Amino acid sequence: MSRVGNAPITIPSGVEVSISGSSISVKGSKGTLERELPGGITVREEDSTLFVERPDESGESKAFHGLSRSLIHNMIVGVSEGFTKELQIQGVGYRATAKGANALELALGFSHPVNITAPEGIEFEVPQQTQIFVKGIDKQLVGQVAADIRKWRKPEPYKGKGIRYAGERVIRKAGKAAK
Repeated sequence: MSRVGNAPITIPSGVEVSISGSSISVKGSKGTLERELPGGITVREEDSTLFVERPDESGESKAFHGLSRSLIHNMIVGVSEGFTKELQIQGVGYRATAKGANALELALGFSHPVNITAPEGIEFEVPQQTQIFVKGIDKQLVGQVAADIRKWRKPEPYKGKGIRYAGERVIRKAGKAAK
């Protein structure tokens, strides 16, 4: 039995959950998310609490029990509070500029600026030239967009230049020894 899957999910006030067959829809103050559950996984609601259940027979759905519970919990947190990933830019001349709420222009040492457009449901915030916040209600999409931005210039181990997650530790290497 999955210990994660057995934990109940409390529904905060202001969040509506509708279950129809194998699909679940969560609506909150920040937006609406929908997801199709894997076969065999069922969700029932009792007194503003969700319980994720799986059939007793062993099979593929047994492996998705804890995952389904985590996905539903992330949907509820996303529509009520939202998710944020913080990126930091280090390097001489490296900077970010916001072009509205859904576009970003990065100067990363290339001969041209890098323009990034946010997918639907994602917003960029640039409080400083070296700091980027990626915000949205879908945790997976927020993480993927942040990873795509980081991919443009990963932190290198010699000088530490590049784009990194907030709190990410980059192990530095010693350079060549001078003669």
